[in-house]
Amino acid sequence: MNKKNVLIYTCAVIALLFSISNVNAQTITAQKTTQWHGFEKNEFLFNGIPAYYVKPSKPLAGNPWIWRAHFPDWHITMDSILLQKGFYIAYINTNDQYGAPKAMMVWDEFYNYLTQKLSFAHKVALEGVSRGGLYIYGWAKRNPDKVSCIYAEAPVCDIKSWPGGKGKGEGDINSWKELQGIYGFTERQAMDFNDNPINSLDGLAAFKVPVLHVISLQDKIVPPSENTFILVDNYMKLGGPITVYPMTRGKQELNGHHFVIAHPEQWADFIFKNSYPVKNPLPYQNYFEVRNGLSPFYQKIKSGQPVTIAYLGGSITYNRGWRNKLSQFLQERFPATKFHFISAGIPSLGSLPDAFRLKRNVLDSGKVDLLFVEAAVNDNANGTDSLTQVRSLEGIVRHAKKSNPDMDIVLFSFADPNKLEDYAKGKTPLAVHNHEMIAQHYQLPSVNLAKEVYDKIQAGEFSWEYDFKDLHPALYGQELYFETMKSLFTNCFDKADSIGKDFKPYKLPAPLDKYNFDNGSYLSVENAQIKSGWKLIPDWTPKYQVETRDGFIHVPVLEATNPGDELTLSFTGTAIGMAIVSGPDAGIIEYSVDKKPFKQIDLYTQWSQYLYLPWYVLFSENLKNKKHLLRLRLAKDKNSGSKGNACQVVYFLVNQ
Repeated sequence: MNKKNVLIYTCAVIALLFSISNVNAQTITAQKTTQWHGFEKNEFLFNGIPAYYVKPSKPLAGNPWIWRAHFPDWHITMDSILLQKGFYIAYINTNDQYGAPKAMMVWDEFYNYLTQKLSFAHKVALEGVSRGGLYIYGWAKRNPDKVSCIYAEAPVCDIKSWPGGKGKGEGDINSWKELQGIYGFTERQAMDFNDNPINSLDGLAAFKVPVLHVISLQDKIVPPSENTFILVDNYMKLGGPITVYPMTRGKQELNGHHFVIAHPEQWADFIFKNSYPVKNPLPYQNYFEVRNGLSPFYQKIKSGQPVTIAYLGGSITYNRGWRNKLSQFLQERFPATKFHFISAGIPSLGSLPDAFRLKRNVLDSGKVDLLFVEAAVNDNANGTDSLTQVRSLEGIVRHAKKSNPDMDIVLFSFADPNKLEDYAKGKTPLAVHNHEMIAQHYQLPSVNLAKEVYDKIQAGEFSWEYDFKDLHPALYGQELYFETMKSLFTNCFDKADSIGKDFKPYKLPAPLDKYNFDNGSYLSVENAQIKSGWKLIPDWTPKYQVETRDGFIHVPVLEATNPGDELTLSFTGTAIGMAIVSGPDAGIIEYSVDKKPFKQIDLYTQWSQYLYLPWYVLFSENLKNKKHLLRLRLAKDKNSGSKGNACQVVYFLVNQ
């Protein structure tokens, strides 16, 4: 590499790194208009990085476009055909970054600029040649909702093959070392890298993104057996549509890596048919509210401090999917930040359990900077009444804010069939209404994913049966949830940038309900006074071989199995309840607070036959904040579906 090229490369890398540190900026400089094979070419520096787009003489409606990755002037016949048909061509020079996350962040900003400022179509056709495969698949897997189709020529699909040269391919030792430097990999880490184009294609497959690879069977630099053929096999097994066309005619050079592209009009037609007519989806921003945004969280990141993020919710938060993708997005967007993630999702739990477990499962882990709260699905499934929902959600927010006034909180409502039915009737689901009411009162960002799913199904963007599939979303739904939250974060960061460090300190407003659970916590079962029958089991295991939940097995449990077994509990606070495991033998409990008449609660649920369900019940929630006495005893009666009279208490619940 001569001195001039070294200088150009160094400047490009510096510009790329500057762009990463100023990822929200969209600075356009050094604009000029030139010609590209008879078409108008608009060149400029995008945040200091060379970029351009080529304009068709007569753009098609919706402005469909092609995005070239690396080697943008290689095999341009197909591009010329598409320009003539009305497509735009775009390119940004993130060369020699091997599709690394920092390059993908630049791609995100360039995409936002082209679609938001220049009104390019929401979905883009990606073109990648050779190492360009690392870019197009890296970005497509992060943004499957934004890709109309993928066209690749002799694409690199596994860095071990190229530049690693660890198989049949020749490899490139200098590029291999350069790649390790860009990614920050050791040799071992590079070999273990599991986010190659051949990996994690499930999101693309869920969105049914059409893929076409054009290859040479004689390619010894990027052998198809180590690249395209593996990707094809993986993608097709996931249900992804993919086609491979081997070029066998014409001259082949560079050990089969360079070859003549026959029938370019066919490949242009592939892109045309999958990109036009343009069908822009309903915008993500229709389904979230920024309100006060995330300024404290964002400014802490900008100041270089470590941050802690907690995810509080049920099974949709517990399962892998949107949560992992959002965590990855934040880590890639802010690579210099040290993130600590608290995964506090427990299947089946809604707002009431969350209000009383917040301290132990989240706040006791240290200062939290960002808290996600979702309970709308389980509040509906568990039949939690509206007043309890409001008191629980408000209690979570106030408890969290009192622990750290600068903590940012995001509330969101996931979709389920009952919510879709409500929207079909013109009603706002009760749980969604309560989430939004709390978010509005406390000026917190919120996301209504339930309404988004309903609207997009009605618009024909996807189906519940074949794409979303369940209230525990299939891959399509997880991607949709992530992309909406990513859009929320982008908007919040933009707002935070516009405000800067001068955001106003948060002032906690007056509560909506004075009996909210703003100091909810667990009270150890060891505090109970056993009158008869109850036993404290230090390491409880279930009697019946049915499912259990993490955190509710191999823990101390206060258990009673015979009618008349009785205990008392002295406590101080405004509310009292208990967290139990409701299994096949769950009985009926009788309770009395402060010597009032006994009341009954049936502990057996619709799920108890096949699950020891974590089940939270309240005995009283309007008490004066003073000392009280709770009496519990097992009733003689039991549910007809139950196999016994058992009560297994894991925690008592108290709001002090």
